[in-house]
Amino acid sequence: MQFVEQWTHDTLGISLVVQEKILLSLLVIFLVWFVRRLVLRAVFARLEDIRARYQWQKNSSYVAALLVLLVIGRVWFEGFQSIATYLGLLSAGLAIALKDLVADLAGWMFIMWRRPFEVGDRIEIGDRSGDVIDIRIFQFTLMEIGNWVAADQSTGRVIHVPNWKIFSESLANYSKGFQYIWDEIPVLLTFESDWKKGKTILDEIARKHAEHLTEGASRKVREASSKFMIFYSTLTPKVYTSVQDSGVLLTLRFLCNPRLRRGTEESIWEDILDAFAATPDIDFAYPTQRFYDNRAEGKPGAGGLSEK
Repeated sequence: MQFVEQWTHDTLGISLVVQEKILLSLLVIFLVWFVRRLVLRAVFARLEDIRARYQWQKNSSYVAALLVLLVIGRVWFEGFQSIATYLGLLSAGLAIALKDLVADLAGWMFIMWRRPFEVGDRIEIGDRSGDVIDIRIFQFTLMEIGNWVAADQSTGRVIHVPNWKIFSESLANYSKGFQYIWDEIPVLLTFESDWKKGKTILDEIARKHAEHLTEGASRKVREASSKFMIFYSTLTPKVYTSVQDSGVLLTLRFLCNPRLRRGTEESIWEDILDAFAATPDIDFAYPTQRFYDNRAEGKPGAGGLSEK
């Protein structure tokens, strides 16, 4: 051993003191890594929940990294009597040399402290949307949704977002607070259709598919009201009426699970198509060109000659 130390000193110019510190640092890294592996193996043997396993793995890596940093710092900077002095000099140097990385680190601390989102949440940050699949010290990772794929379904792309974005971009969380989203389906009928009957049919279909969520949504609103100023007077499905150039527009507004949006819309549309196909006095409208003769078709009081 002494021969190796002397050869290293003579050949590489590394002093014996520095060699001892290198060996001690490597030993500390190995011991911390080994203990972490043992702890994770014992925990994983008792845990089946994937999210809990992920949290143990991530949190243990943070604790291990902090321990290694503190112990090795003391090894290499023995002259510092206070660890606060060491950390102060280290943070000052990092702030100057690694501005972006420090901002990412601050973003990570904010995410860990305030919990604006967690792994598994569906979020939108800036112009990016997706499910959070990983959170690290310098970035978090999304499984992208939307973009060229309709109804908030996955594109299959993995997006890495720097943590500092949490301070500069607007953040929307589908999974926090209310935990449901309002969705709307517009149905355009011709002016000649019995729109009142159509509205009744749509109201029944909307209640069939969404009314069962009302009780759960009410409970979530009460829970969320303790943290946010969230209140709704009506959570049941509703059909709104308006007029467009091509016909009468009936808009279904209903609650749905953010991850089941496309499937819910599909089920509702299938019921609408079946119901309207069996109703002879209701037709879908679409952009058309029509010539209107007011004298022949208009009401007598509006200048027409028709006796309708």
